[in-house]
Amino acid sequence: MQIQRYNTIMLIKPTWVLLALLFVMAIPKANAQQDPLYTQYMFNTLAYNPAYAGTRDMVSLMALSRHQWVGFEGAPSTQTVTGHTPVGKNIGLGLTLIHDVVNPSSQTGLYFDYAYRIKISENSKLSFGLKGGFNYFQLDMSKLQTATPGDDPTLNVGATSKYLPNFGFGLYYFSDKYFIGLSAPKLLENKLLNSDNEILGQEGSEVRHYFITGGYVFNLSDEIKFKPTFMSQLTQASPMSLDLNANFLFKEKLWVGAMYRLNNSFGAILQYQFTPQFKVGYGFDMTTNALRNYNSGTHEIMISYELNFTKEKVENPRYF
Repeated sequence: MQIQRYNTIMLIKPTWVLLALLFVMAIPKANAQQDPLYTQYMFNTLAYNPAYAGTRDMVSLMALSRHQWVGFEGAPSTQTVTGHTPVGKNIGLGLTLIHDVVNPSSQTGLYFDYAYRIKISENSKLSFGLKGGFNYFQLDMSKLQTATPGDDPTLNVGATSKYLPNFGFGLYYFSDKYFIGLSAPKLLENKLLNSDNEILGQEGSEVRHYFITGGYVFNLSDEIKFKPTFMSQLTQASPMSLDLNANFLFKEKLWVGAMYRLNNSFGAILQYQFTPQFKVGYGFDMTTNALRNYNSGTHEIMISYELNFTKEKVENPRYF
């Protein structure tokens, strides 16, 4: 059972478009993206790469709420909360909480992150990360409505829930000016349904996701910096997801950027650094496929706060 978040088909009414999209869950061995997508992924790295823990050299807290395809009844939504901190010079610890809803299913994940950093050169470090925790998966097919009157036995399987333990890894190579990361936050491909609760005779399972990310900061002037980034998300038997972003930072305060997701969507990012510790961001993207006619876009709000409990000041601004 794989939940496709971006490629879909167009039927007569928006409601049936969504139902068709969600009903992919019942198709035998369908493969698609399951993990949440983020417009502001470059400021939400811990959610998919445990090696990021502690790299900002202070306690870093972040909350993000994403509402996809606004205007659809039962459209996907994701809430993410992360926190991480350095412990000593080389260790980072983190915590990630994600609540993701794609009707008729939802999952709540709680994961702990551990990272160990080594110095590669005077300005660069390599971090190794481990992530471990669980997802609480819930499915209630009765939430779906059929397009034609009558009982559908597929929708009468009732509600089911399951705890899905998992673990993953990550690598993160970074300096003050650039970064590149590789991660697989969930390595186990757990079955989502028990053998006694099948849909159309098939059991769904989680799919392993691989993330490749990178970015660089260019100094255009004393007051303007340019930061292009990318994220590639790969899964077995599913189209590659590629995000390309171009962000400009003005006077170390205002981030303004644009994004493009290959064959899927485009959008914009706006963030403001109110204080050295407090930042608020907003992301918007609009689909480029047939689904664009039936929703008013995807909205994403992010709040982050950082605390430095040590006497040492961070020598250089952190752009990643």
